[in-house]
Amino acid sequence: MTPEMTAFIGQLGFGGLLGYAAGYATQKALKILLFLLGGLFIAVQVLAYYGFVDVHWGAIQAAAEPVLDQPQLTRYANQFLDILKTNLPFAGGFTAGFLLGLRAR
Repeated sequence: MTPEMTAFIGQLGFGGLLGYAAGYATQKALKILLFLLGGLFIAVQVLAYYGFVDVHWGAIQAAAEPVLDQPQLTRYANQFLDILKTNLPFAGGFTAGFLLGLRAR
């Protein structure tokens, strides 16, 4: 095996390892965020049930729809991945590892 090939395999493996770690960390952070969001929803519902607050869900939905638009989410996800891959010579391995890390259990 040539030295160039060995260096390439090393970069690919290291990029994959870092990508996996970043994907796994992102997955865990998203789970924590969703847990907190669910807890906030329950708290708001309890307060609404007892009459402490009045929630206008239609206004919340209207404000959230532009953010939750599928092309917009795809753009944010691609931008996040581009930020993580900046100046990495092993971006291909990183991207593959990142996607595997997101799917890890």
